[in-house]
Amino acid sequence: MRKLFTIDLKDYNPNGKIFCRPSVRGIIIDNDGKIAMIYSQKYHFYKFPGGGIEGDETHLETLAREIKEETGMTLIPDTAKEFGQVERRQRFDETDDQTIFIQQNYYYTCQVEKEIGDQNLDDKEKEADFVLKFVPVEEAIRVNAAFKGNNLMKKQMAERERRVLEIIKKTLS
Repeated sequence: MRKLFTIDLKDYNPNGKIFCRPSVRGIIIDNDGKIAMIYSQKYHFYKFPGGGIEGDETHLETLAREIKEETGMTLIPDTAKEFGQVERRQRFDETDDQTIFIQQNYYYTCQVEKEIGDQNLDDKEKEADFVLKFVPVEEAIRVNAAFKGNNLMKKQMAERERRVLEIIKKTLS
């Protein structure tokens, strides 16, 4: 998969232990050109539907599971196409600069069935008050560019997603 970009904050001890978290994310664009995004009503940023690979799941299995959980929609598996990969490196959190958090994010364009069911969010997603929204790409870019949260992981997530949205915007023009 082509590398879109790398975010490396270099805010960690380079000799620290490494914690890897590979993830898969779906790029779903409807017939009106709006993009399906997960919006945090609590923190006010957008993210692509997706999340961490569990056990020996394939990318496609993770993509289908995460889209179903976060959006209530069902992936049409044979529509999933590689879009690009983003690597993020930073300290694990504000209190731990001895652990390097490395997240490989694999983005796929895909289509979903028309019916939208219920979300099945985990506790952190419920706490963030995640909801599915179909928005113009420019709207998601604007909201994420304005994100001012003080949580390092959320700030980097909003920035990562904004940069991917900018690339999508260019491919749609």
